[in-house]
Amino acid sequence: MIKGLFEAHLPVKHLETSINFYEKLGLKLAWRDENTAFFWIEEGKSWLGLWEGNEYKTEYHPSLRHIAFRVTYEALKASLEWLETLQVKAVPFGNRTTVEPFVRPNQGNASVYFKDPDGNSLELMCFVDVPEELRHMTEKLSFDEWENALSRKID
Repeated sequence: MIKGLFEAHLPVKHLETSINFYEKLGLKLAWRDENTAFFWIEEGKSWLGLWEGNEYKTEYHPSLRHIAFRVTYEALKASLEWLETLQVKAVPFGNRTTVEPFVRPNQGNASVYFKDPDGNSLELMCFVDVPEELRHMTEKLSFDEWENALSRKID
């Protein structure tokens, strides 16, 4: 029945500032009016709605004001450099002290986080193939730690 995500929404303070930011990320503006803009995430498949209004003041919680964009593993490895070229700073996730991308072996994914101009939490995320013997690992591993764990498993 369900084939994918059609749309997600975020509140913003200034629509023009947000339009510029999301275009800088490479998203294509699909439609807009006075207080709303929609960007294609995957053209013809899914989009992101930005809504100008006071709701941007809503306190952050992972269930609110968060979007994860799917990328490849290789793109995630290069994400810090890419964000830097856009003058966007990565931010630590949770209680981590580093902004480096990390792998969650028990979930089979990897991430890096950053914020939009209104403090909405944005994530670049990819699926990771995890051998069954490593699925028990609940700690968040840097890419170096992950690749070392994989090589130890292979040896």
